Amino acid sequence: MAPIKFGVGQSVLRKEDDALIRGKGRYTDDHAPQAAMHALVLRSPHAHAKFTIDAGRARGLPGVATILTAEDVKDLGGLPCLFNLEVNPFTGPPYPILANGEVRHVGDAVAFVVAETIDQARDAMEAIEVNWTPLPAAIGVANAVKKGAPQVWPGHPGNVLFDVSIGDKKATEMAFANAHAVSEISIVNPRVVTNFMETRAAVCEYDAKRDHLTLTIGSQGSHRLREIIGGMVLKIPLEKMRVICPDVGGGFGTKLFPYREYALVAVAARKLRKSVKWTADRADHFMGDAQGRDNVTTARMALAEDGKFLAMDVDLMGDMGAYLSTFGPYIPHGGAGMLPGLYDIQAFHCRVRTVFTNTVPVDAYRGAGRPEAAYVVERLVDASARKLGMTPDAIRRKNFISPRAMPYKTATGKVYDSGDFTAHMKRAMEIAGWKEFPKRAKAAKKQGLVRGIGLATYVEVCGTMGEETANVRLDPNGDVTVLIGTQSTGQGHQTAYAQLVAEQFGLAPERIRVIQGDTDLIPTGLGTGGSSAIPTGGVCVERATRELGKSLREIAAEALETSPSDLEISDGAVRIAGTDRSISFADLAKRPGIDPSKLNGSATFTSADGTYPNGTHLAEVEIDPATGFIRIVNYVIVDDFGVTLNPLLLAGQVHGGAMQGIGQALMEQAVYNPKDGQLVTGTFMDYALPRAADGPSFVFETHNVPCKTNPLGVKGAGEAGAIGSCPAVVNAIIEGLWREYKIDHIDMPSTAERVWIAIREHQRRHSL
Repeated sequence: MAPIKFGVGQSVLRKEDDALIRGKGRYTDDHAPQAAMHALVLRSPHAHAKFTIDAGRARGLPGVATILTAEDVKDLGGLPCLFNLEVNPFTGPPYPILANGEVRHVGDAVAFVVAETIDQARDAMEAIEVNWTPLPAAIGVANAVKKGAPQVWPGHPGNVLFDVSIGDKKATEMAFANAHAVSEISIVNPRVVTNFMETRAAVCEYDAKRDHLTLTIGSQGSHRLREIIGGMVLKIPLEKMRVICPDVGGGFGTKLFPYREYALVAVAARKLRKSVKWTADRADHFMGDAQGRDNVTTARMALAEDGKFLAMDVDLMGDMGAYLSTFGPYIPHGGAGMLPGLYDIQAFHCRVRTVFTNTVPVDAYRGAGRPEAAYVVERLVDASARKLGMTPDAIRRKNFISPRAMPYKTATGKVYDSGDFTAHMKRAMEIAGWKEFPKRAKAAKKQGLVRGIGLATYVEVCGTMGEETANVRLDPNGDVTVLIGTQSTGQGHQTAYAQLVAEQFGLAPERIRVIQGDTDLIPTGLGTGGSSAIPTGGVCVERATRELGKSLREIAAEALETSPSDLEISDGAVRIAGTDRSISFADLAKRPGIDPSKLNGSATFTSADGTYPNGTHLAEVEIDPATGFIRIVNYVIVDDFGVTLNPLLLAGQVHGGAMQGIGQALMEQAVYNPKDGQLVTGTFMDYALPRAADGPSFVFETHNVPCKTNPLGVKGAGEAGAIGSCPAVVNAIIEGLWREYKIDHIDMPSTAERVWIAIREHQRRHSL
C-alpha cells in the first residue's frame, strides 16, 4: 500500500520549487552557447502600410553578421493556421515569416538583425532604411465590418474570414415568438495581453557536420513546434531538428504557438554556422505575441413566465487580428459551443463571424473561448433575472441541468457526463453568507459606500488535445524516471506525476524524476494546453506505472521464488505480502540477464469525449461612488474537478486563474487608437496588471463528482479560475449599481473611471 503522505489527494509540496527559489532554474535566456550571436526584430511602427527596405548600410556596420528580410526567407513556408471548419472550409491569408512589401499591424516583423552583441544589433536595426507609405487601418470588429471600412486582406471582402451558424435557427425563432419575455445584452469582452513572467526566447545551435539544428525555446510543447517550424516552415526532415524546452516561466496558451523568431534564429544559425540567440523584451511581447479574447457579442434569452429558459440566440464577432494565428479561428467558434453553460436550453442559435483587423493576431489565452462563453451566458442570466424580478440564484436553480439528466447532450452537441450544479452554487452561497448580505449592504451605505454581490457558474470542456504517451522506467539506482510529451510552464507537473507514481510504488517524490520537453529523449508529445496534462497525461503516467509494476512483480517473483499474485509494492521494494521477504527496486534493476524492456512501462491515452469541470464563483464588492473605486471584499469558489490529485497545486491553479480574470474584469485592456491603429497600451505604464492588493483572500472548496469519461475521474483545472471570475465580479458590480442607481450595464474592464462616469451620468439624468 502506497504511503498516504505522497499519494493522490495529498498536498505534497512542489518538488521543483527548491531549485527555482534558489536561483538554479534554467530558462531559455540562461542558455548561452559560447560565441552565440544576438538577434533583434525590426517591427513596423504602422498598423497598415506599404514599404520598401534597404539594409545595405546597416549590413556594413561593426559586428553585424547578417540581416534577414523577406527576400532572404522567401522559400520558407508561412506560419500555419491549424483550424478549419468541417462545414464551409475557409482559406486563410498567408502569414509570412517576414512581411514583404506590406505590413498589417503595429509590430509586424520586417527584418531580423543578427550581430555579435545586442548593442551592435540595435545600432544596425536603427540604420536600416525603410520607406513607409501609410494606408488606412481597420481597428476593432465593429468598425472593420462597416461598409467602406479599410480592407485588411483583398481576398476577404468586408474583412470577414467566415460567417457561420451553430444550432437550430428555426426552432430558436419559434421559441422567441412564443416567449413571455425576452432579455438582451450587448457586451464587449476586451482584448488582453498575456504578460507571463518570462518573455519568449529562442536559441538555435547548428551542427554543420550533421546539418542539424538544436532549438531551445521556452514554450508549451516541443514536438508541435518541431513539426511546424521544422517540417512546415523550414521544410526539413524532422530528424534534422531537436527542440528542447527547459524551465518555462508561464505560458497560458500564448506560448503554445510557433512564432516567426523561432524560424528566423534557425535560418540565421544555419547561414552563419553559429549559434543565434533572441530574447523578447516587453515591447516585443506587446507587439509580437498573440493576444487574447476580443469579442463583441449580442445575446438574447427567450423566457417563460415562470423563469424557464426557452431559447438562446447569440451574435458573436471575434477579432482575429491581421493574421490567423495557430488556433485563432477556433477560439470564438469552439467557445460558442459552450454558450448554453450549465442550463437546460433546448433551442439555441449562434451566428459566429471571425473578422480581420489591423492589430496583433488573437489566439488562445487561458480558457480559450470558454471564458468568453461563460461571460456571455452568465451576464445574460442575471439580465434575465432582473427582467422577471427573480433573484440570480432562483433563476439558476430553475434552469440548471439536473444530475438525473446526466449524461446530458446540450443544444450544441456537448455531452456533460457528471455534475451537481445546484449543490456547488448552494455551498458557495452558504460560505459567502448570501442571506446576510442585505445587512452588510445597509452598513456599507451608512458609510457612503455601495455593496454588490454576484455569482457566476461555469462549465468548460478540456482534455481533448489528442493522444499522449508516457514512459515510466526503473533506473539502475532504484529511482523512477517518467518521460512524457506534456510541458510544464509552472503548473507543477513534476510533483503531480510523481504523486501518481508514488500512489503505486510508495516512493518519495524526490526519487521520481520527470523529463519533458526534449524531442530527442521523448518520441512524441502534444505539449500542454486545454487543461489536458492531468486528464490525459496523468492517465498515461498512471497506466504506465501500473504496467511497470506488473513487470517488476514478475521479475521479483522469480527472485523470491513465489507467484506475482503474492507480491505487493511499497517503499521502493517488492515484498511477499505479510512477510519480511523483499527485494529492492535497485536490486531488481541489477538482476543479471534482465530484459531492459521489462524495466519500462508505457501507456497511451486519448479522450474524444473530454471532461467538463464546472463550478460557482461568488464575489462581493464595495464601490465608492465618489471615486468609482471597486474593492473585492469577499470571494468564494466552489468547483467540481472530479477528483483532486493535489489540493495545494489545485488551489494555486484556481487562485492564479481567478486573479487573471479579476484583472480583466477590473483593469486589463489592450487599446488601439481607432484612427491610426497605434497600440496605446504597449507598456506597463499604460497596461494595468492586478497586484496582490487588487485581489481578495480567496475561499476555495471543491464539490467533486467523479468524471465518468476519464479513467482517473479527474476533470481539468488549469483554466477554470479564469472562466468563472470575470462574470462573477461584473455581476457583483452591476448588482450594486442596479440596486442603488438602476444602472444595468458596464463593460470590462470596470475601471474606477467607467464606474464613476456611469454614476455621474445617472445622477445627471435624474437631476434634469
